[in-house]
Amino acid sequence: MTTKVSPSFARISPRNSAHNPINIFKECKKQGRPAFISGPMVRYSKLPFRELVRNYNVDIVYSPMILAREFVRNEIARCSDFTTNDKDRSLVVQVGSNNVVDFLRFIEMIHPYCDAIGLNCGCPVKEQVRSGIGAALMSEPEKVAEMIKAAKDKFGDKVTLETKIRIHKDIQETVRFVKMVEAAGVDWITVHGRTQTTRSSQPANFEAIKIIKESVSVPVVANGDCFSLEDAHRIANDTGVDGVMAVRGILENPAMFSGYKQVPWGAIERFFSIGVSYSLPFRVFQHHLSTMLESQISKQLRLELNNCKTLVELIDWFDAHFMLRRSTEEGYGKGVEVDYLVRPKENECSFNL
Repeated sequence: MTTKVSPSFARISPRNSAHNPINIFKECKKQGRPAFISGPMVRYSKLPFRELVRNYNVDIVYSPMILAREFVRNEIARCSDFTTNDKDRSLVVQVGSNNVVDFLRFIEMIHPYCDAIGLNCGCPVKEQVRSGIGAALMSEPEKVAEMIKAAKDKFGDKVTLETKIRIHKDIQETVRFVKMVEAAGVDWITVHGRTQTTRSSQPANFEAIKIIKESVSVPVVANGDCFSLEDAHRIANDTGVDGVMAVRGILENPAMFSGYKQVPWGAIERFFSIGVSYSLPFRVFQHHLSTMLESQISKQLRLELNNCKTLVELIDWFDAHFMLRRSTEEGYGKGVEVDYLVRPKENECSFNL
């Protein structure tokens, strides 16, 4: 069953404490590893993608950021912005908000349907910053602390809260920020190792993340430059963090935390089945597939994939070039290499044999 949040509040099963991110951090620590986390992505970390990555050793998955002001006021926004089901665990719903009233109303409506709520204090998109949300909050630690404290005062342990931040040019300003939100009651902090203006082509600052980890007692998650399982372990070892979040890396390879260097063919088959079942918007569906296969098929084939105009055309195209197994067929979801019906000549294929 799929649940779209609306005033009727369709019921799903109560949350299991084992899915609470704080308990997941503790369990992963016992296993001698960081928690593996799929981060929030506008348009792309929707329910079908969240279900896909859970097949590949992901512990915690985020929703895309939801704007609190629109969500609490508009039923259409509620139905379009958030969809979940009983398998959607452990789930962190990320929210963009800049005031206590909207934040508390959002939490009241959403908390029965997720395992934690994350306040976005790091999104650098100019439109969001101009609205006073995302990275705009990095210069207002008092406001963020006020929002966290108000939520904890009202909901107590019923709600687990995170803040996702970026670093300041002066790391001591970031340390002051995290200490304030920790004192306000935040349960864990995610740190993107870049400033608001740092380009993604520049390396993330893991030394800064290490300093932040050493400055607070709540769990800390590192975000930035994680494209493989090896990256995740290296980042955790270098910083001492409790979890490692991937965003661009897991969009390209949803199986990265299972140790796959490239997306396995079985993940493509699984995504087809899940995406069609949940009626994922076609262009989002197509973009996921194109991104996953970018380094494994030729430019010509990728161009043809991107030129498909409908889901039917896309399925026909895949069936004409690849062995795309359905969920009822033997071997479904198990393949590793791209399963061509007729393998291209060596100079027509860009994937590494």
